[in-house]
Amino acid sequence: MKKKVLLIYYSQSGQLKEITQQITKPLHEEDQVQVDVLTIKMETDFPFPWTSEAFFDVFPDTFLQEPHAIKPVSETILKQEYNLILFAYQPWYLSPSIPANSFLKSSYAQQLFSKGVPVVSIIGSRNMWAMAQEKVKQLLKDYDTTLVGNIVLADRNPNLISAYTIVKWMFTGEKRKFGIFPKPGISQAEINASDKFGEVILKHLKSNNYNKLQTDLLEKGAVEIPHFLIQIDKTANKMFTKWANAIKNKKGKSRKRWLKGFYYYLVIAIWILSPIVNVIYWLIYPFRYKKIKKETTYFRGV
Repeated sequence: MKKKVLLIYYSQSGQLKEITQQITKPLHEEDQVQVDVLTIKMETDFPFPWTSEAFFDVFPDTFLQEPHAIKPVSETILKQEYNLILFAYQPWYLSPSIPANSFLKSSYAQQLFSKGVPVVSIIGSRNMWAMAQEKVKQLLKDYDTTLVGNIVLADRNPNLISAYTIVKWMFTGEKRKFGIFPKPGISQAEINASDKFGEVILKHLKSNNYNKLQTDLLEKGAVEIPHFLIQIDKTANKMFTKWANAIKNKKGKSRKRWLKGFYYYLVIAIWILSPIVNVIYWLIYPFRYKKIKKETTYFRGV
């Protein structure tokens, strides 16, 4: 009997779609595996490229994980009994994107995940995804399902450089080099090589044993995360909570003023505060080595 795998994703720019296609390539090539694809579709979509106004306006709902309406999921998919679910998402504002979060909080997710099907998460990110993954893990836990693997593809360029290039890409829609700066996003070489993760998943799918799946994925480089980014992620989450709660109920001109204030906060946080925090982090690194190692190990796992 064929093994059945369900891939769930939403891709705004097309990058995450390409990643999922490459990771699932070995599964598609296996005769004894059936891969169904569920593309999350919003009732009101998020066009790409972003406009500045639209990008900042989604901040409160994204961070506070307010679900938006999604289009119905096929009954054919809902009635299937799957052996494994691959859930691919992109972090927005240190949280799962609105489409990803909206699906996870929908009745469709409840139908699919409550069957106890093991789940592998796939993340396509600029560089900070740790706390977004914690939020996804909590939502999956609510359905009493088991997260058996996590794969992260991220922009490997230095933080400030990737911050500049990703903004250019988001607002122009052009994934190309800008002057002396490298191409934004996840490198094509890394995307092309991601089928190696699909090969690992296939092996465990065939044996129906996922106990060591994450260990095997890590051996292939599935998760690499500098602890410094975890620290920034945690700190930024605290600040984002205050900003999101302050903005969420604002309307009209008041909302625009608050969002403009948030924009200036981000500029200061990214270009002034984060380099200072980076220096302080490395000064105290030797004194926090054990804690840093423990946290890094945790976020590389499931």
